[in-house]
Amino acid sequence: MPVLVRLLALCLPLLVSLPGVCGPAAPFDDKFRQLEELLPTPNGYRTASGAPGHAYWQQRADYVIRATLDEERRAITASEQITYHNRSPDSLAYLWLQLDQNGLRKDADQRRVLSAPSRQAWLSGDEEQALKFEDLRAIHAGREFDGGFKLGAITLASGQPLAHVVNQTMLRIDLPVALAPGQSITFHIAWSYLINDQKVLVERSGYEYFEDDKNTIFQVAQWFPRMAAYYDAVGWQNKQFLGSGEFTLEFGDYELYLTVPADHVVAATGELQNPQEVLSGTQRERLARAKSSDVPLMVVTPAEALAAEKTRSTAMKTWHYKAANVRDAAWASSRKFIWDAQGLNSGAKRVLAMSYYPNEGNPLWQQYSTRAVAHTIEQYNKYSFDYPYPVALSVNGAVGGMEYPMIAFNGGRPVKDRKTGELTYSKKTKYDLIGVIIHEVGHNYFPMIVNSDERQWTWMDEGLNSFVQYLAEQAWEEDFPSWNGEPRKIVDYMRSQHQVPIMTNSESLLQFSANAYDKPATALNILRETILGRELFDFAFKQYAQRWKFKRPTPADFFRTMEDASGTDLDWFWRGWFYTTDAVDISIDGISEYGVNTKDPEIEKAWKKAQHDAQPLSISAQRNRALPKKIDQDPSLKDFYNRHDDFTVTNKDRNSHAEEMEGLEPWERKLLEQRNAGKYLYLVDFSNLGGLVMPLILEIELKSGKKIIERVPAEVWRYSPAKISKVIVLEEPMVGLVQDPYWETADIDTSNNAWPRKITPSRLELFKQDRDKNNLMKDFNTPLKAAEKAAEAR
Repeated sequence: MPVLVRLLALCLPLLVSLPGVCGPAAPFDDKFRQLEELLPTPNGYRTASGAPGHAYWQQRADYVIRATLDEERRAITASEQITYHNRSPDSLAYLWLQLDQNGLRKDADQRRVLSAPSRQAWLSGDEEQALKFEDLRAIHAGREFDGGFKLGAITLASGQPLAHVVNQTMLRIDLPVALAPGQSITFHIAWSYLINDQKVLVERSGYEYFEDDKNTIFQVAQWFPRMAAYYDAVGWQNKQFLGSGEFTLEFGDYELYLTVPADHVVAATGELQNPQEVLSGTQRERLARAKSSDVPLMVVTPAEALAAEKTRSTAMKTWHYKAANVRDAAWASSRKFIWDAQGLNSGAKRVLAMSYYPNEGNPLWQQYSTRAVAHTIEQYNKYSFDYPYPVALSVNGAVGGMEYPMIAFNGGRPVKDRKTGELTYSKKTKYDLIGVIIHEVGHNYFPMIVNSDERQWTWMDEGLNSFVQYLAEQAWEEDFPSWNGEPRKIVDYMRSQHQVPIMTNSESLLQFSANAYDKPATALNILRETILGRELFDFAFKQYAQRWKFKRPTPADFFRTMEDASGTDLDWFWRGWFYTTDAVDISIDGISEYGVNTKDPEIEKAWKKAQHDAQPLSISAQRNRALPKKIDQDPSLKDFYNRHDDFTVTNKDRNSHAEEMEGLEPWERKLLEQRNAGKYLYLVDFSNLGGLVMPLILEIELKSGKKIIERVPAEVWRYSPAKISKVIVLEEPMVGLVQDPYWETADIDTSNNAWPRKITPSRLELFKQDRDKNNLMKDFNTPLKAAEKAAEAR
């Protein structure tokens, strides 16, 4: 309970907070210092407000690609024409292109830098870290698979060969004459490569083989040499692809000619240009009706897909797609595909949401996939901008979740019931599927349109997208089991000793998902709910999306835009959440209850007597009371001081009080009277144990049982980030206080969030003793023997 303290009259000003005064002063750590020391200097390309500057520029690359799928060999043979536009102020003597498939070469750095889980994890049997069958299979397959690009001729449009150098996953083309600002160049590249078995060599694309019907689903991505980005903040973004840092690309127009077996269905980035050549009349009519439908309609039915599985056409068909203003292209092909579609409005446009999946995906996919695609667009439009493309696709295959413009690869299927043989799915499978579709389709916004540098900063696309995914999931149904967003779900990671700051390069992240997806998404949710409020946050976030759609923002542009549009200094928030590994752990250390000294001796001495009488007697004093007292045996020893105690009010006290009151101004006397008219003052001591400054959210329980919430901005810590004291004035006595009652700040230790302290409920598990009574050292010897066996195996 609070400690009762009496203040001298008006000696304590009612400050928002007081710095901690216990112990020696620690060196001042300014958690609110500005980020200018870390952020790049604004310039004509990127302004201090976070908006693109008047001199902003970006490159452009247009592609015409012709590719043939060899189903039997599981190989791609292709050629492309690239027209590269130099819109920079620089002359370029060479061009860099990405060769991501080279990550599957036997000698690829991506494979050579792979490290095994810790040996201690193997010995301890940690299932998350220990080597698995799949890991060992992938290691062997990676040593045998002849992956990577087999480059053919690289020439100018005139046929002149271009000198070039391959450096792992990057290709440098040396130009005969430097490409001047404002100029364009057209060149050609031919190539081929073998497609990986996605279930063995798990990548972002590959094929899935179905043993039962001898068919294959191909999900084809990172499949052509792509122009690397060249931009003001970095120059050429030619960091090697090591598997984590994804893609930094330029916008352009794409034209795809995809030649596949005639009985295949193809899904791809862009709009189909030749439906009369690749679709039947019935399929074309169904597709036309689907565009005006608000519910999914079949274009290829389950029965038709099942019948197609039994065919093996020797003929080939070419599917022709066009896509305008995209930064990449991907496609999928199989005779197993069911195809459904529905329309939805996005601004003034009508968009086709579509799904492609095998019969093995039903009943789950037919019920949820296309509806989830449409829901994603509807929700993301609210927080960013209207979806600008004509189609949005979800394709089922072995790729668990991957995004490309207009097309997303998503895993997740029902399983056969062992007893009935029927396809069924768990609750987790259902919500994981809906969640991954929302996430991957949502990537159309971040980073397919808001085109951040994924090779450098994974959080700028994954974190922002995971945040909006959370909003979209919660709009799907109440209590949707989202993977992240809720602060309580990031607490375990925030407690971890293996964190790195969010502002860490993609290839150096230790716990990739927690760092790049979950923590940024949670931080943004806290910023929206607790710090800015939904109205300010949503306006600022939408400003960022609209400022930078079809452009390339950096972290500084995001931070600055959010501050500029919200009118709030958030440097402390970005510094704590994005640049450090500090955690939130705010402790209530104690509460003192204060009354104001009225200077009236009748009142003040009565108060002191009440405090004295409330103090417990020491054990000695209790026992001494039973002793015979000399003064009781001889009453003549008693005098004035025996008849009056320290709490007796004397005439001297009264006269002194009268003189003191005469010295006060009328307004001071009135204020003194008001301060004691039913007001209760409390001084609450807080410690910031985690290092991350955050607002105080105080749930105050009053004696009447009423509870009130007081929200104190994070700036309460500005003078003393380690310890503060907060003055609280109430109309009735306080009986309890809880900091962060709704768990909205990701506080890693809620046991110190309440005063009085609360008992934490938990459960104990009882186990039978498993120790060998005849060998009491058995439990201690087991790890040692496991280590010996491992050493022998080596």
